[in-house]
Amino acid sequence: MSDSGRGKGRLVADRRYTATSSKSTGSGSPDKGSRKPASGGGNGSGRRPARRKPPSRRNPLVALVLGLFRWVVRILWTVTWRVGTVALLLLAAGVGYYYTKLPPLEALLDGRARGSVTLMDNNGEIFAWRGDQFGGPVTATSVSPHLRNAVIATEDRRFYQHFGVSPRGIASAVRINLSEGRGPLSGHGGSTISQQTSKLLCLGTTFDPDVWETEADYVAECRETTLARKGKEALFAMAMEAKYSKDDILSIYLNRAYMGAGAYGAEAASERYFGKHAAELQPQEAAIIAGLLSAPSSLSPTNDLERSRARAATVLRLMRDQGYLTAEEEQRAQANPASLSDDADRRAGGYFADWVMSTGPDFLTRDTMEDVVIRTTIDPKLQAAAEAAMRSVYDNKVREGSNAQAAIVVMSADGAVRAMVGGRKTGVSGVFNRATQAKRQTGSAFKPFIYATALELGHSPYDTVVDEPFCMNIAGSGQWCPENYSKSYKGRVTLTDALANSLNIPAIKISENVGRDLVHKVAYDFGIQSELQNTPAMALGTSEASLLEMTGAYAGILNGGSAVTPYGLVDLRLKGDDTPLMGTGGGIRERVIQPEAAGQLIWMLEHVLTEGTGQRARLPDREAAGKTGTSNDARDAWFIGFTADYVTGVWMGNDDNSPLTGVTGGGLPAEIWKETMVRVHEGLPANPLPDLAPAAPEPVAPPQPQVSQQAPDPERQQRDNIIQQVLRDLLGPRD
Repeated sequence: MSDSGRGKGRLVADRRYTATSSKSTGSGSPDKGSRKPASGGGNGSGRRPARRKPPSRRNPLVALVLGLFRWVVRILWTVTWRVGTVALLLLAAGVGYYYTKLPPLEALLDGRARGSVTLMDNNGEIFAWRGDQFGGPVTATSVSPHLRNAVIATEDRRFYQHFGVSPRGIASAVRINLSEGRGPLSGHGGSTISQQTSKLLCLGTTFDPDVWETEADYVAECRETTLARKGKEALFAMAMEAKYSKDDILSIYLNRAYMGAGAYGAEAASERYFGKHAAELQPQEAAIIAGLLSAPSSLSPTNDLERSRARAATVLRLMRDQGYLTAEEEQRAQANPASLSDDADRRAGGYFADWVMSTGPDFLTRDTMEDVVIRTTIDPKLQAAAEAAMRSVYDNKVREGSNAQAAIVVMSADGAVRAMVGGRKTGVSGVFNRATQAKRQTGSAFKPFIYATALELGHSPYDTVVDEPFCMNIAGSGQWCPENYSKSYKGRVTLTDALANSLNIPAIKISENVGRDLVHKVAYDFGIQSELQNTPAMALGTSEASLLEMTGAYAGILNGGSAVTPYGLVDLRLKGDDTPLMGTGGGIRERVIQPEAAGQLIWMLEHVLTEGTGQRARLPDREAAGKTGTSNDARDAWFIGFTADYVTGVWMGNDDNSPLTGVTGGGLPAEIWKETMVRVHEGLPANPLPDLAPAAPEPVAPPQPQVSQQAPDPERQQRDNIIQQVLRDLLGPRD
């Protein structure tokens, strides 16, 4: 064996050719072009083939984390798109459901639960509103551009950009609520105008008495702020966005939103506060109305004009910031804040309006579903006079800190009520009306009906009665000994003097002798409908009556003895209809006493003011008659009287029926009456009272000796005997 080749490497086929070339040729012979020199052998004459670098091995922990991450991402992606798809389908289903419930646009413009009542005075001018006012439908394009811009700037500045819901607005509202320490859904709601309209529409659900006990329960559910309710409102809003245009949705909102003082919608609010159409509003007026949307009752300009103006100033700044007003326009509007119309600013006759509403049928007044117009008897001049008189006396003559209340009624002789003040606070409504609702003891103001009965039976104002200490036995009660208010006695007095000085003893004697039943009948027929006590004390006015009843009864005396039914409603018709549905329910009724008796009673009542207890009520330029009244323990004080033109009644007392301090009917009530009547008669001629002075009594001739005996006239003798017996029973023993 030769060793000449020692030291040379062996040629090995699989080392000389790469695996790649071997595979590529598909045969045993190598491709020369792909041949690579062999790596060095033992003798260094060749090189070994390059050895592949083994792959680097990843850190097991990193690999695990990355694997978990990829797995979680895949799971989240799978869940997200599936849940998202389901959510979108549910959203579409919800929107579609509400879409199918939406009616035509016209059906959504008037959403009031009841109709309105417009009250007009005797001059045909509006003086009060009741119910839900609706001035008629408007559109977003028919109202003043200032109003449209003010509402958008205040309520939803991105109204024309969103799809019914504003995620940005909701997020902002949640952030503000949380920063102010409230819950995320408490306070700022982030609701768009579309969502607010959804709430106004109560998600398309109308009131059903089988589902809700009262309308208040229905409204409470419509105003819920739960998360579920908010979600439904959002779906409904998006359904509206799909069915109606943006201007349509804004039109619904402008027609259905409550804007204070009973006004629903922009047109009603514009007419209520400014006496003009919504298309005519100036920037400062539009800002007032837009500012009401957040708190319509407390911000109502008829409730608090200064607060309403302050809110309007903020709205004007928002309009400028959002480009709806220039700086000059905003400055001009701020310098000239909106003023109420004369009708809205006057706010007169609230007590009267409340009373008139109670006199008509409920289905056409308080619960009306129609828009109703009522023509009334109120005279705005006389109403203002009565309110001014009340304020004047309380400001200048009532001691500070007094809680005493008062009421005034002014009426014509036919029972038409011309003015009414139901309490010392004027210009209010919806409160306790002391002129119609308070039943109080009448005191001596009742006495004219006793004397009316006596005059109707033929007695003369010059007849006399003895004022003296007096007692009588009352069955079941024992002896009763009434006294005069002054606790003094005047002896024999005429009926005129007894009434003028409000003497109690003569009134009781006359009442008992003419018959309590007759006195009761006369008072009842004159219009005192309250139950009268059938006791001798009835003559002292221990029974109760309202001021309206008493004033109406005195009106019967003024008109010559015919009863009246006090009334304030002249006629009632539907808005837009000229044919009245009903007319007045009051006026002159049947005759109670003869005109001669009424005329003589007026003559007697005139003496109350000229020389009796009512001298503080004397008028400086015209004749007047009336009667004071003070009830037991001075709990009630009255003055009721009249001129040839008007009857006025005044009551004063405490709501808790506690005694008045230093007040009688001839004091403050008489002064309130005088202040009222002086103002009421400004510019009127001084007409005389329709009184009838009685014939002066003939002097009694001394008895003459009889010259001849004539047969007596039986009829005349019987009449004289009856008269003498009545006078003995009536007048008591002679001095």
